Parts: sequence; C-alpha cells; structure tokens
Amino acid sequence: MKRMIRLVLPAATLAVAFFATSGIGFATKEMAKTEKKPCLTCHEKGAPTKTNLNDVGKYYKEKKTLVGAPAPKK
Repeated sequence: MKRMIRLVLPAATLAVAFFATSGIGFATKEMAKTEKKPCLTCHEKGAPTKTNLNDVGKYYKEKKTLVGAPAPKK
C-alpha cells in the first residue's frame, strides 16, 4: 500500500499541475488568432506573460477588445 501511494501521489500531483497550467499558454495564442495581431501588439519584448503587458495589452485585458485601444508604441 505504501509503495502504491509513493507512485500515485507524485503522478497525480504532476497531472494536476499540468492541467492547471496548460490553459495559460493557449489563451494568448487564441487571442492573437482572434484579433489577427502578433503577440507584441499587447506585450513588451520578450516572452509574453501576464506581467509584461503594455498599454494596449492592459486595455485589452480590461475591455476584451482592441477597438478604441491606444496606439502601440514603436
């Protein structure tokens, strides 16, 4: 019984962690496809994350649309 717990508990933990974080990566790609804009429209240079949003990204996060968003800085 202890051996089974040693095997199942880590596997279950990894599975839960995978499913809990897998949706995060797909959201930005889906938004980019929907809006037909590259990721750098809403994110600063570097890997897109929730914390490196520019003014356009903050607007999109709040309003869920790019209509009326500030012009992206170049």
